[in-house]
Amino acid sequence: MLLVNNIKLNISSSREMAIDRAVKLLGLPKTAIADIWVHKVSIDARKGDVKFVYSVAAKLANPKAEEKFKGKHRDISVKAEPKITFGTGDIPMNSRPVICGFGPAGILAALVLARKGFAPVVLEMGQEIDKRIETVKAFEEKGILNTASNIQFGEGGAGTFSDGKLTTRISDERCGFVMDTFIQHGAPAEIAKMAKPHIGTDLLVDVIKNIRKEIISLGGEIMFDTALTDIIIKNNRITGVKTTNGEIATDNLILATGHSARELFFVLKDRGVDMGAKPFSVGVRIEHLQSEIDKGLYHSLAGHPALPKGEYQLSHTKGDRGVYTFCMCPGGQVVAAASEENTVVVNGMSRHARDGKNANSALVVSVEPKDFDDDFTKAIAFQRKLESTAFSLGGKTYKAPAQTVDRFLSHKSGMNLKRVQPTYPLGVVDADFDQLFPAFIAENLRTALPVLDRKLPGFAAKDSLLTGVETRTSSPVRIFRDEDYQSNIKGLYPAGEGAGYAGGIMSAAVDGVRVAQYICEKYRPAY
Repeated sequence: MLLVNNIKLNISSSREMAIDRAVKLLGLPKTAIADIWVHKVSIDARKGDVKFVYSVAAKLANPKAEEKFKGKHRDISVKAEPKITFGTGDIPMNSRPVICGFGPAGILAALVLARKGFAPVVLEMGQEIDKRIETVKAFEEKGILNTASNIQFGEGGAGTFSDGKLTTRISDERCGFVMDTFIQHGAPAEIAKMAKPHIGTDLLVDVIKNIRKEIISLGGEIMFDTALTDIIIKNNRITGVKTTNGEIATDNLILATGHSARELFFVLKDRGVDMGAKPFSVGVRIEHLQSEIDKGLYHSLAGHPALPKGEYQLSHTKGDRGVYTFCMCPGGQVVAAASEENTVVVNGMSRHARDGKNANSALVVSVEPKDFDDDFTKAIAFQRKLESTAFSLGGKTYKAPAQTVDRFLSHKSGMNLKRVQPTYPLGVVDADFDQLFPAFIAENLRTALPVLDRKLPGFAAKDSLLTGVETRTSSPVRIFRDEDYQSNIKGLYPAGEGAGYAGGIMSAAVDGVRVAQYICEKYRPAY
C-alpha cells in the first residue's frame, strides 16, 4: 500500500480533491490504481491559516510496482499492511485462564483467548455496564458511592467514562487489530480514518457490550460483582485465585486491574510479587468555554461547520517537573471519579457529539518515584491524602473544591464565576488550592498557566475554572514482568495500565492483545 502524505488543502476542500492531488503526485494513470481512499485527515491551524492535511492511501493494480516508490518522493511512502497472527502452542493448559479486570486490557485479552478456544474466566469487581451507569448516576445525583462499582471500576474500566480517545503514541501493529475490533462491534467506521479517533462514552457502551456477547458466545465467562482477593502460589507458580465468590483453580492469571486497584496491589506485595513505584501526575481539571478554545486554535474560522471541536495537548517543563494537559475532553464535562469513601477525585468525559458548552482537561504536575523513596505504598498514601483533603475542603459531602484561574494566580481563595459554569455534577465549593497541594504542585501549576495561555489563547482565561483533585492519571505502581510477560511468579501476567504498561484505552487494549498472543502461542486449550 502507498501513502501519499502532507496534502494540504483549505477547509472548503473535499475528499475527492485530496484524492485527485494524490493521483497527480503519484504520476500514474487511474487505470494503474486498484483502490484509493482518504486514510487520515488532520488540521494544521498554525499561524492562523487553517488547513486540512490529508493522507491518501492507494493500492496499485500491480502490487509489485509499489516498491518503486521507495525514496521517490518525501511525501510518498510504502506501507506494509499489518497482519496479526495468533498461533497455537503445544503445551496443554491444565485449567482455564483467568483474567482479573474487564477494562480495555482485560476485554481484548479475553476476546483473543476466547476466539482461540481457551474459554477464559473474567473477574470484574464492578457491575455490568448498564447497572454501572445507574450506580454512577446515583452517586452524581445523591452522593451514594459504591466503592466496588463506580467511574474507576466496572465493565469497560475507567475509560468508559472518558472521551473514548483511541489516540496513542505507541507504534504497534496491534493498534489496527484493536481499531478493527471496535468497529466490528459497533464503533463508527470513521474512527479508522481520523487523525485523532474517539468513540465517546455514549457509543463506547454498546461496543463493550457487543464484545462481551462474543466472548460469552465462544465459551468465555464474565463474573461481575466478583473481586480478586488473593492469589494462590505453590513452588513460585500461580495455582489458583481467591475471589469474593470462592476459589478458582488456574495456572495462568492475567492481571488487568486498572490503575486504582489499591487494595489488590498491597495483597500482591505481601505475596512476594516484584513491584515498584512509577511516575504519575496529580493536579486539577481545568474548564473553559469550548468556543474560546476553538478561537484560540482556529482564529477567525472558529465555528466553521467543516471544522471539528478544537482539541489541545499542552506542556511546560520547569526544572525536572513537567506540567501538562491530559485527557482533553472537547464539549465535555467534569465527572465525579471517587472510588473510596470520604474522598473527592475528578476526571473528564465527552459524548460522541462533543456538544457541551465547556471543554476540560486534566492539568497536572509530574511526580517521580524518588519523591516517595521508590516506595509505591507511599505514592498511594500521597494520592489518598490529596483525595481526603479535597473531600474536607469540599465540605465532606462529595462536592469538589474549586478556584477560578484569576484567584488561583493571585493567591486568593474561591471562585469568580462568569462565563464558565462548573459541570462537576455534585457541585463545587470555594477553596484555596494552597491548602490542598504541596507547595511544589501549586507553584508549578501557577508557573505553567500563563505559559500555556500564550501557546493557546483562552486556555487560562480569568474565569477558567480549576476543580480538584485529579490523582488517577496513571498507575503509581509497576508490576515487573520479564520478556515472556510473566512476573517473578510464573503464570502471573501483569497487563495494561494498572500494571504500569499502558496509558489510555488504545495502549491498554494493545497490551492485553500482546499478553494473550503470547499465551496462545505457548499453550493449547485444555479441552
